[in-house]
Amino acid sequence: MHQSGHNSGVIHAGIYYAPGSLKAKLCVEGLKRSYEYLDANSVPYKKCGKLIVAVKESELPRLDDLYDRSQKNNVPNVSVIPGEKIKDIEPNCVGLKAIHSPETGIVDWRKVALSYADNFVSSGGTVCKSFKADAISECSENVDYPVLIRNAQDNPGNTSNHVSEVACKYVITCAGLQSDRISQKTGCSPHPAIMPFRGDYLVLKPEKSSLVKGNIYPVPDPRFPFLGVHFTPRMNGSIWLGPNAVLSLDREGYGRFSFNFKDSKDAIFYPGFRKLVFRYLRYGVNEFLGAVFIGRQVKQLQMFVPSLKVSDVIRGPSGIRAQAI
Repeated sequence: MHQSGHNSGVIHAGIYYAPGSLKAKLCVEGLKRSYEYLDANSVPYKKCGKLIVAVKESELPRLDDLYDRSQKNNVPNVSVIPGEKIKDIEPNCVGLKAIHSPETGIVDWRKVALSYADNFVSSGGTVCKSFKADAISECSENVDYPVLIRNAQDNPGNTSNHVSEVACKYVITCAGLQSDRISQKTGCSPHPAIMPFRGDYLVLKPEKSSLVKGNIYPVPDPRFPFLGVHFTPRMNGSIWLGPNAVLSLDREGYGRFSFNFKDSKDAIFYPGFRKLVFRYLRYGVNEFLGAVFIGRQVKQLQMFVPSLKVSDVIRGPSGIRAQAI
């Protein structure tokens, strides 16, 4: 599991999305259904809430717009918090004004995905592990199951559970970082392409985890497709800070120097990549420097929690986001 197992672990409420959009509808409904599913399947979660905090005067109109969106999207129990009341929710946080979403929660999405798999198997399904979808084609000989998916992985150990091909009636893909490649295998357009962005997290040292109680997010900059660095509690009690957003040269490599030739070539030679570079060059340079010098990232976070120090954090894990370009 890649994106499912390498993310901030937040159950979002649907504040950010344009009213009437499919994203807004699905996120709000997904919040409700997520909690229903987690309760029904005994998957642990915490409804720790979220603050979206404006720390500059220029961010206040955008914060007000987000609140309007939340109301039009029917996000439950969202309220506006004046600056002097922020400390009632987050004692170490400062800001001019904030949006409070008490229904926002956290969960280990890897455990959720594993729970889905258990449900599927319990219902009579089969999970084929280490199955590489090398080719997807139509099979005219099988009317009932006309779609044939072939596995390119060999079976050196001659294991009994190895599957070389699967015939099916319908195919629903959830391929994340490889979704554009799976799409092309079905004969669909190569556009949009997936551009992988690595996000590096910092982690508060255990003795400093009391600095933050819930999720603390900045007001997102509409010029960029990311929410910005934030504070996020984890199910194990740790606090993650970040992530940044740096172009990854390996779709499934989580190290700062991970490299995959095909992934790099596909990214660099995609026409949309050059447009992306020219449009966000300054932003990209700042994000890269933040990945190298953690003090830059801490400085951003200090606008929300001034008592945070560089000595309070250590480097944490990384995740890779699939950005459609």
